[in-house]
Amino acid sequence: VQLQASGGGLAQPGGSLRLSCSVSGFTLDEYPVGWFRQASGKEREGVACVGYGGGDTYYAASVKGRFTISRDNAKNTVYLQMSNLNTEDTAIYYCARQELHGDCLFPPLYKMWGQGTQVTVSS
Repeated sequence: VQLQASGGGLAQPGGSLRLSCSVSGFTLDEYPVGWFRQASGKEREGVACVGYGGGDTYYAASVKGRFTISRDNAKNTVYLQMSNLNTEDTAIYYCARQELHGDCLFPPLYKMWGQGTQVTVSS
């Protein structure tokens, strides 16, 4: 099982970035996948997640309306479209596979993590 996050970089406030999470060893209709972030000196927090099966989506309050999570089962890829970025979105972003039942934005429910991609929002 592997998850590979990519697409991070430098964006200006108000700008956009799209992150990709390429997965292997499992299919996206079997497990929920979430995006998380960890800013320097802060705990890892859930950003968005997409369920298996029908693919219901969930968002943290801080990103709702600005970020969109989606998945392409054929490409085994989960995306995080981030718009109207602000400096508080600066963090390392990780994707992960949910292993335990519960709130899909709760990091301890995840065991398989990708390596992370840096997102920096700065003017």
